[in-house]
Amino acid sequence: MRWYVLRVASNREEQVKEALMRKVTLEGLESVIGRIVVPVEQVKRIRSGKQKVHKRKLYPGYVFMELEPGEGGKINDKAWFLIKETMGVGDFVGTEGVPVPMSDTDVAKMLNEVEKATVQANANIKVDFAKGDVVKIREGAFENFEGVVDSIDTERGVVCVIVTIFGRSTPLDIEYWQIEKV
Repeated sequence: MRWYVLRVASNREEQVKEALMRKVTLEGLESVIGRIVVPVEQVKRIRSGKQKVHKRKLYPGYVFMELEPGEGGKINDKAWFLIKETMGVGDFVGTEGVPVPMSDTDVAKMLNEVEKATVQANANIKVDFAKGDVVKIREGAFENFEGVVDSIDTERGVVCVIVTIFGRSTPLDIEYWQIEKV
């Protein structure tokens, strides 16, 4: 079986995947259509003190499918119509009606990302700051102070900011959502 990329309606990737999987089992095409994947990564976010795990799509608007190609690289007619008649499905990535399979390196990269995302149960918080960035504190006792990012703890969502108070450099541990880039 070879991997192919299917364009789908944006924000409908999971619905298309579920519909295709249901149709494949109903039609008995498991020998022609293999795995169907929507690669996602888990990202922790803290909003107003509450921590939530959010799934973010790695390739928005695309679904990856494992298919058995027929003669000349064409897909089985029954499988082709099953896929094309699914609501939200656009077309395969390829040239004029003939889907082009993914290269082995691209498949390995995609499957590695999928595996990494499923194993990664302890996701880190997505922080848009780097060491040395100048930031301004938006909330808390030190509101409107400016400082420089010294370190970032992605597990806790805390950023250590060096702020000058009364002429002295003082490190402050502040939650990432309480600061903004200057």
